[in-house]
Amino acid sequence: MYQATRLHKFEAKSDGSLVIVRSGSDLQRFMSKRKPHSVAVLLGAEGAQPLEGKLANLDDLYAVGFRMMSPTHFTDTEVGGSASGQGKAGLTELGRQWVRAMESKNMLIDLAHASPETVRDVTTIATRPVVVSHTGVKGTCNNNRNLSDEELRAVAKTGGLIGIGFWETAVCGRDAAAIVRAIRYAVSVVGADHVALGSDFDGSTTMPFDATGLPMITEGLKSAGLSEHDIRLIMGENVANLLSHTLPE
Repeated sequence: MYQATRLHKFEAKSDGSLVIVRSGSDLQRFMSKRKPHSVAVLLGAEGAQPLEGKLANLDDLYAVGFRMMSPTHFTDTEVGGSASGQGKAGLTELGRQWVRAMESKNMLIDLAHASPETVRDVTTIATRPVVVSHTGVKGTCNNNRNLSDEELRAVAKTGGLIGIGFWETAVCGRDAAAIVRAIRYAVSVVGADHVALGSDFDGSTTMPFDATGLPMITEGLKSAGLSEHDIRLIMGENVANLLSHTLPE
C-alpha cells in the first residue's frame, strides 16, 4: 500500500510523463497520445504475501491500482507452492478462491516463480489468460526455475504470454544470443503470439545489458529468420494487446 501511494505521488508530479495503467482504455489512451520520454506502468505484486492469508485484502490492493499478482515468489504462500519453496505443492483451497477472485476483478495472474503443480492447477481452472512475466525454458536451459514444454503449452492454451528473462539462470548465457535462443525455442513450441520479453530489470539481477541493448534482441531474431510481424509481437505488441483486452474497463 505504501509503494502504491508513492507511485501515485510520482504520477501526480510527472506532468504526464508517468502514467499508471489501471484499465485497458488507460493503456490505449496512453499509446494513442504518447509523449516523448513518457512511460506507462502497471502495478503488480510478485507473490501473494501482501494478502497476509486474507482474500479480502485483494480488494484493498485493487483499490490502490494493483492489476497483477503472482501466487508465490521465492517461498510457498497460503495461496500456493513456489518453484523455490519447501513443499512445491499446488494451489491451496484459498488459492482456488484467489484465482476466482482475481478473474472476477479482471486482474492478471502471473505464474512466474510458481511450482509446476501450481502452474498446472492455475492453468487447469483459469478462464482468462494468465502470464509468466519472467522465466526461461527448459528446452534451452534446464533448471527448476524454467518452464517445460507442457507448461508452455498450458499457459498458451489460456491465451496467455510467456515473458523470456534475460538473466543467466533463465537462458544459460550472458548475451543476447542466449536470450534469442530461448525466445526462438518458445516460439517453436507455442508460436509467436504467446511469447514476450520478460527481462527482470529489477535492479538487483545481473544482466548482459540494460534497455538500450534491446535492439540486439531484435537483430538476433531477424538473423534467426523470424518475420517482422512475429518480431513486432514478441518485442511488445503481444503485451500491449493482452493488457488492452484483459484489464478492467
